[in-house]
This record gives sequence, C-alpha cells and structure tokens, in this order.
Amino acid sequence: MADFELPLATPKASPRHVPTAYYYRLPERVIYKTYPVYAPGREPAGYWEWLHKQEPQIVFDPAKLKTEADWIKAGELLFDSPIDNQGAILTNEDVRDPAFYAYTKMPLTKDGIMPYARYVISERGKVLVGNISCGMCHTRVEPNGLVLKGAQGNFPGDRATAWGLRKADTPEAGIRFFTSLMFNAPFVKDDPNTQLSQQSSAEIIKAFEAVPAGTMGRQGTSILFPPSVPDLIGVKDRTYLDHGGLARHRGIGDMMRYIAVNQAMDFLSDYDGYIPVGIKNKTRPEAGKSRFVGTYDRHSEAQLYALSKYIYALKPPVNPNKPSGQSKRGERIFIEQGCVTCHTPPLYTNNMLTPVDGFEVPDDHRKKYDIFEISVGTDPGYALKTRRGTGYYKVPSLKGVWYRGPFLHDGSLAKLDDLLDPKRVRDDYVPTGFKGANVSTRAVRGHEFGLELSAADRSALLAFLNTL
Repeated sequence: MADFELPLATPKASPRHVPTAYYYRLPERVIYKTYPVYAPGREPAGYWEWLHKQEPQIVFDPAKLKTEADWIKAGELLFDSPIDNQGAILTNEDVRDPAFYAYTKMPLTKDGIMPYARYVISERGKVLVGNISCGMCHTRVEPNGLVLKGAQGNFPGDRATAWGLRKADTPEAGIRFFTSLMFNAPFVKDDPNTQLSQQSSAEIIKAFEAVPAGTMGRQGTSILFPPSVPDLIGVKDRTYLDHGGLARHRGIGDMMRYIAVNQAMDFLSDYDGYIPVGIKNKTRPEAGKSRFVGTYDRHSEAQLYALSKYIYALKPPVNPNKPSGQSKRGERIFIEQGCVTCHTPPLYTNNMLTPVDGFEVPDDHRKKYDIFEISVGTDPGYALKTRRGTGYYKVPSLKGVWYRGPFLHDGSLAKLDDLLDPKRVRDDYVPTGFKGANVSTRAVRGHEFGLELSAADRSALLAFLNTL
C-alpha cells in the first residue's frame, strides 16, 4: 500500500488508510445468491411471492474453485453482489414504484429487468434490494436492450439519489451531512464541495439531478464536476486507475487493493485530519463500530482475487462498425493529426498522465510516474478540488468508443462527434452531456484537437474511431 496511490494535488491531504490490523479485524462478507429486479408491469406472475419462499444460499466457496474458469465465474457473482441491502441508494419501494422509473429515466433490458441492482435473500421470507455492487456502476444497457457488463455504465445513480432525498423528505441537516461525507475536501482552498454541502436542500438536490447517466458522483469525487464512469473492458492493460490516475495498476494485487479501498474503506481514510466517516472526524472508529455502508465488513482475499479475475476477463461486444474506405482514410487523418502520440496503438493510449492547468509537476514525480507534460486544457476541477484529485488526468484508451458515452472525464459531451464540434468551445454552447445545475450554456474547452478539420475529414475520423 505504501506506493499504491499517487499523492493528491494537495500532498499533505493524501489519504492515510485504515491500519492493517483494523482492516483484518473486520468480518468477511458473505455472498448470497441474488435475483433479478423487474420493473413494475414486467415482473413474471407470482415472482414476488416465489422470492419470499426461497432459502438463502451462500454462493461463494473458494474451496470449490479449481480452474481458471471457476474463479472467473465466481468473480461474476461477486461483480453483481451488493455490499448493502439497507437502502443506501435504492429501496424495495423504489424499484417497485413506476414513478421512480419515470423520474430517473431508468434503462431496462428487453425483458424488463433493471440490471443495476439485485434482490438479496439472506434469510427466508426477507427479500431486500441490494445496492453498491460493481455492476451497479459498470453495467450498460444499450438502446436496443443489450446489456454490456463492465462497460461504461449508464445507471442514473445521482437522479436515484435525488429521488430518495425528495421522497423521504430528508431533513436539511441530513442532506447536508450526506453530501459532505460524499464530497467535501476541506483541505482545498475555498472548497466548492464544502460550499455545496452548506446550501439548501433544494440546491443540493438540484445538483444531484443535474448529473446525467454515464457519469457518477462517487465518494471522494464531486457532483459539480462528476467523473464519467470508466469502462472496465480492457482495464487489465491500463497502468493507472481512476480519472486522475490515483491508483497505480502494476498487476492483479493492485486491482485487489483498489477494490478493497473503494468498496468502501476510503470513507474511513484520513485526509489531513478529515475523516469522512469517523468519531467527530478526529479519529477512526473501533473496528466494526462504523455502520456506514462498506465500512463494517470486507471482501476476503479470495473474493477480491475472483472479482479481479472476472474484471480482467471482460470482453468487448462485437463491433458492428467494419473497416471501410472511409475509416481507412480516417486512420490516416488520425496519424497525420498526431493523435497517436497520446492514443498510441494497439491500446490507443500511451498509459501516461497529463497535468492539468494550474498544477506544477513535482520533480520526483518525473522519476516515479509516467508523465506526459502537456496539458490538454480540460476542466481541472476534478483533478485539483476533490479527495481523488492528483493534479493529473490519465490518457484514456479509445478502444470501444463506439459503445461508450458521455465523453470527456466529466461527461460534458454525449456523443463522440460532439468532441469534434468546433462550436463546443463557445460560451453559448449547450453541452450535450453534463451541464451542471442552473447552467443553460457553457463552453466545453480542452482537448481541442481536430476542431479545425473539414466536415469530410471529421466524418472520416469518426468512422475510424468507431471501428476501434
């Protein structure tokens, strides 16, 4: 763990995670069989009653895993297995209420399944919807109902949070507290996240509602500059994890560490004296005393290994966009425009970190990390003003852009061709993805390569990108 993470852009606030002894005193998670959640009107007749008659079944037993395929199959169960069934985001009432689906614009499969959550049965007769699995964020439902596991997810999580806050008539103090533990970065000068968490309930909920599907205000980030959900397909070949490259990825051990920290022990991490979930924010609670989701139990090493093996095994869907004369011309433009410098074949990333405007690269970083010292000029908010901000953005891979979106690290652009629209750098531009609350127009600056291409050249370049 000592060199697993990069220091934050505010180095003194770099997280100190819970001690080893604390972590291993936590009980290991029990993985129960889970069941699909159907939207109202799509549930098979008698399904709800049938669920209540099912016995709990523990489905993860490492002693039974003998082959590589066994571990990968067990990892898929873990990918879909929630770490909470107490209503952290969704409740039984939510997923059985037609109004919830209308409010959130929830994508569904062709069979009417809402694939981002599963019912959990840990005791007979008690059926609870689970929350915060890997699959909640990293599952994508395409317009035709096709489900892509591990892809950039499109669960409307922040609208679901806003629904819960509105529906429950949560006291303003509770909404402020929840927002603060999710996003506050008090070590940042004039922290905009702290300012948000001190606003009225109406303004905070409006900020949650402004985050579109495909982006997600996960813990330690921000709903003011929310990160787009990363695509896990091909992650085995990535050198850094998180948009800012916070976590190094040197092998499966680092992937296991990343999962352990992010589900969700980082709520107990110490950021220069600020602990999001702690006793008076001055000390860590004794092991097991915190009841905040993800902090009172942990995955076993075997579970982390199986989950990582599954993530490494994820395959992209079949690409319907076949090479053509147009795409081959686009490939030449891709090379001529110098895109290969950062998006280097065959991975279509150089796996490096680019500093954001306003961040000075420390000398020792040049020796430790893979730094490409050219800023592409995108909004630096995430990189400088969050609990995950390192001062950098990693160079993303372009593989699979045909099924992804929204684009840029904050999801400001809904479609790939929006990235090449020269109008997006104007102040009167209407972002097609994330705009922000109370925003009607704003420029989407940065990564301005290709904006001066002719319409024909842009079309050819897009044709090539869509074949990757």
